[in-house]
Amino acid sequence: MTESVEETAGPAGARSPGKTPAPEGGYPAARLQLLQDEAPTGPDRRAALARLTDDWLAGLLARHGAAAGLSGTALVAVGGYGRGELSPRSDLDLLLLHDGRADAGALATLADHLWYPVWDLGLALDHSVRTPAEARKAAREDLKVQLGLLDARHLAGDPDLTAALRTTAYADWRESAPKRLPELHDLCQERAERQGELQYLLEPDLKEARGGLRDATALRAVAASWLADAPRGGLEAARTRLLDARDALHLTTGRATDRLSLQEQDQVATALGMLDADALLRQTYESARTISYAADVTWREVGRVLRARSLKPMLRGLLHGRTAGKGERSPLAEGVVELDGEAVLARTARPERDPVLVLRAAAAAAQAGLPLATHAIRRCATATATKPLPVPWPAEAREQLVTLLGAGTHTVPVWEALEAEGIITRLLPDWERVRCRPQRNPVHTWTVDRHLVETAVRASALTRRVHRPDLLLVAALLHDIGKGWPGDHSVAGETIARDVAARLGFDARDTTVIATLVRHHLLLIETATRRDLDDPTTVGAVAEAVGSTRTLELLHALTEADALATGPAAWSAWRGGLVADLVKRVAARLAGEPDTEVRGAGEPTAEQERLAIEAGRTGGPVLALHARAEAPTDAATGPETPAPAQEPVGVELLIAVPAHPSPGRRPSTSPAGAPPMGVLPAAAGVLALHRLTVRAADLLLLDPIDDGPVLLLSWRVAAEYGSLPQADRLRADLLRALDGSLDVPARLAERERAYARRSRVVLAPPPRVTVAGGSSDTATVIEVRAQDAHGLLHRIGRALETAGVAVRSAHISTLGANAVDAFYVTGEDGAPLTDAAAHEVAAAVERALQ
Repeated sequence: MTESVEETAGPAGARSPGKTPAPEGGYPAARLQLLQDEAPTGPDRRAALARLTDDWLAGLLARHGAAAGLSGTALVAVGGYGRGELSPRSDLDLLLLHDGRADAGALATLADHLWYPVWDLGLALDHSVRTPAEARKAAREDLKVQLGLLDARHLAGDPDLTAALRTTAYADWRESAPKRLPELHDLCQERAERQGELQYLLEPDLKEARGGLRDATALRAVAASWLADAPRGGLEAARTRLLDARDALHLTTGRATDRLSLQEQDQVATALGMLDADALLRQTYESARTISYAADVTWREVGRVLRARSLKPMLRGLLHGRTAGKGERSPLAEGVVELDGEAVLARTARPERDPVLVLRAAAAAAQAGLPLATHAIRRCATATATKPLPVPWPAEAREQLVTLLGAGTHTVPVWEALEAEGIITRLLPDWERVRCRPQRNPVHTWTVDRHLVETAVRASALTRRVHRPDLLLVAALLHDIGKGWPGDHSVAGETIARDVAARLGFDARDTTVIATLVRHHLLLIETATRRDLDDPTTVGAVAEAVGSTRTLELLHALTEADALATGPAAWSAWRGGLVADLVKRVAARLAGEPDTEVRGAGEPTAEQERLAIEAGRTGGPVLALHARAEAPTDAATGPETPAPAQEPVGVELLIAVPAHPSPGRRPSTSPAGAPPMGVLPAAAGVLALHRLTVRAADLLLLDPIDDGPVLLLSWRVAAEYGSLPQADRLRADLLRALDGSLDVPARLAERERAYARRSRVVLAPPPRVTVAGGSSDTATVIEVRAQDAHGLLHRIGRALETAGVAVRSAHISTLGANAVDAFYVTGEDGAPLTDAAAHEVAAAVERALQ
């Protein structure tokens, strides 16, 4: 028998052997015309491209096979090409099948005449030459080969060879399915862990990510095993939409890529006739969600079937009779029982007469940590379409919703199952606007709808800290509901939350509390990280917005849940401490206590006072470095939420510098002629030069003794790479920056030019600098929002210094790639700036950053 000849890629610069000319039969021109033609598109174009390629390859086999006098061969398409679907840059998966009687040399020559024209066109090719027995052997050894043979399609040559191969491939697959399906499931899970979930990724891989085309192909293989089948509703349409997006991506980029990169999404959306990239992502997410849900249901059914098959014949005999084939039912709630590891409807349940049953079943499933059976959901979906819940909801329906939201991590799969069958939008019509809505801020891990559910999951761990867990959980579910509408999502969300709360049956007082929580869900975190907590105006504004200590208690828990559900960059022990301090101050104000009774984060510690005294005495900067790891906050743990690990070790850097150095300490100019600079830009520039990333910072003006005022800068920094610099080196460079002998702007500019040469350009929104009116009675607050970058804080400090304002305090916050910094500034007289002057300063800073 002839040995198999197998390769997976063509040689670089391959040319057809002998005198074979460049690709024959006008195929290249016909292919190009088809891809440039605006019609057909989608499935029709993929099928037309496959037919065109079929005819070309069949002609090659007929011509060269006859010339070599070979019989008993067949050319077979496998994989995606075997399914008759060719995207513009898809691989050609080909198998040259032979009966084993052909001469090895003649067979190799024929293979060359088939493969080289494909390579000459620049098309990717996966190919092999095998007998049917060799193909079966390869399939037994390699699951991917076996899956490819399930889509085998005859192109040319002996059709009986192909038909026999298909027959044996399916027979082998069904026979080996109990062993191969768990292997396939493991491959799918490993790929999902590596590539992520398509329905949440800003730059998804349409093929490899969970819910992508690979998973759709795996579901076809499961169906071919006859052990289980996927839910068919919308599955083929979802797969088609992903294929259409991949076609447009191939044509847009001219490359065989499956990753939908940010810079290409607008072009792909235009090619598909969509409004914009967000519309493209939303459709992609919806398709991925359909495939993911079908995969979950299918693999659960596969597991159930395989467990049932694994029962020993003797055990089945022992169970024969009373319990055989019936399964044991355990009650979970009225009309809901557990059966075979799923929550199902009881035999006596009548969802058409019991509109609350769908929520009762969902809550019972989540509380028990069980999946909700597909047939149960569909029965309820049909019933809710004909007999919806009355508005306002009865008390039991509202209680069951709260129970579902409070089930912790088990809420997510049950909620997704309800959403897949359209029940959520039927119960809460406003949900449709946030469903599958992308969030382009890289701080966010999830789409808007999943973030809302994740926030409820996080809030469920905090329900023991609040007096009304139900209001907390519902507010968590609704806090970003306004993102489906134009304008400020908090303002829009307040109106929607009122309507939804009334729909759920909450009374007027509870509805007002939920609406207040939604309206101000960002108030605590933004105030704590961007405002001066020692300013009475800050605390007073928050107290006025919140209104009561009970609402403040709920808002505190919602703030933590929201941040924890956003992503790792949105919450830390440091931010939690700032929020807790603000809450303590506001609670004291609401209780009528004097502001001075609340000790705040702005008060200097003993170490800070010591550094300030030392700086005032010596007339120069004093530094202290402290490496530390942040322990998780209490909010991050709960009965259903595993405790997160400690945050990576960072560094707390304290710098105390005299606001007005002693005479003789700083010359007017340096030897190099560079002017001396202020403390904030100098310190920020030195940190940037030492490749220290500023995560957060605070600037305070202290007056510890008669030596004069001292600026105290408290930084949270991390090294970009390598080890941390020594404190002595930082101090020496800071001295040089302060006296002008270190030209910080020139050094930073040189580094930026070098960084730009070796990095691709990142398109980011332009910086925005605004005046935060009403934030303080004693200073003007300038707020800067910009892309985080090397030396950003240095440039801001230089711009403020050039504008001639004094920085009384600064609050620096970095969220992922975004910096949000607030500076409390005054004029030379120590008073707040006029409105006109404040806006001039803001405009000057914005120009400096551009």
